[in-house]
Amino acid sequence: MRIREAAPEEFAAWDAFVDRHPHGTVFHLTAWRRALERVFPYAPHCLVAESGGAIAGVLPLFLVKNFLVGRALISSPFAVYGGILAETGEARQALAEAAAALARRLEVEHLELRNAFEDQCAGFARLDRYVTFTFPLEPLSADELLARIPKKTRNMVRKARRFPYQVRRTRSLDGFYELLAHNYRRLGTPVFPRVWFEALCENYGGAVDVREVLLDGRLAAASLNFLYKGEMHTFYAASRAEYLPKAPNNYLYFDHLLWAAEHGCRSFDFGRSKKGTGNYEFKKHWGAAPRELPYEVLLVRRREMPNFTPKNPKYELAAKAWSRLPLGLTKRLGPRLIGLFP
Repeated sequence: MRIREAAPEEFAAWDAFVDRHPHGTVFHLTAWRRALERVFPYAPHCLVAESGGAIAGVLPLFLVKNFLVGRALISSPFAVYGGILAETGEARQALAEAAAALARRLEVEHLELRNAFEDQCAGFARLDRYVTFTFPLEPLSADELLARIPKKTRNMVRKARRFPYQVRRTRSLDGFYELLAHNYRRLGTPVFPRVWFEALCENYGGAVDVREVLLDGRLAAASLNFLYKGEMHTFYAASRAEYLPKAPNNYLYFDHLLWAAEHGCRSFDFGRSKKGTGNYEFKKHWGAAPRELPYEVLLVRRREMPNFTPKNPKYELAAKAWSRLPLGLTKRLGPRLIGLFP
């Protein structure tokens, strides 16, 4: 078993491995690496396990360096899933050992693997913080889908469907980005630079899907979704605050679920949520069972588990102050700051 860093000429073979691996995600694809390299100063150290001249495992890793995080190896920045993909236990163990050795050689504070499944785990300390929500799908009518949704959310969907919402797919990021900037400010979080979403669209092509929800010709909600391996994953979503009494977010998710079911998707991924948050409660009430995400951390120079999330008490005052800043200022400063929270 040989472990080495992936070369650009191997990207096609890497992606083919991710495509056929049962736990391969859009975040493991080299499109995520190319988007990161275009926008953020994170150095890739993406490892390949090779056996008999063929790829037996992959691990996307990126070195993050800034005054907040210090130095860290992450699989992968801004992704909700990552970690080792391996065909055998031998390949997984070899990649885990190589990652630990690399972390020590680079003198990082910690190594973080954002595993989605137990059999990706390398044996490092667990980070018990996040869950994901996946909704299994089959061809369904709107009434059949409504019947599968718990009563509280079903009533909100019915309320939303009384309004003349319209949904359109688009290649434009204008409306989506403006709405996202509003939402991020309201939540006290720096917004990504627009070029990040441009890089995702450019590198993922048809696997990225942007949708707008309109009411009376005005944008009420928007989403950026990934379509991969028979699954629709709403990764970024935002809604206009003044429309919240008309439940545009409920309309958006119901519309996306129905579209995914009608177009042959086998599942719908609501995405990651931190336990105990409003986002967690919103997703739970769609009837999708939460699944623990077995993230792992290897502490190298750090002595305690990292927590750079907005819910960290250290950042609560900063988040509240950010939510009160003028929108224009947060749109200018946010893209400069978001890279500190990979």
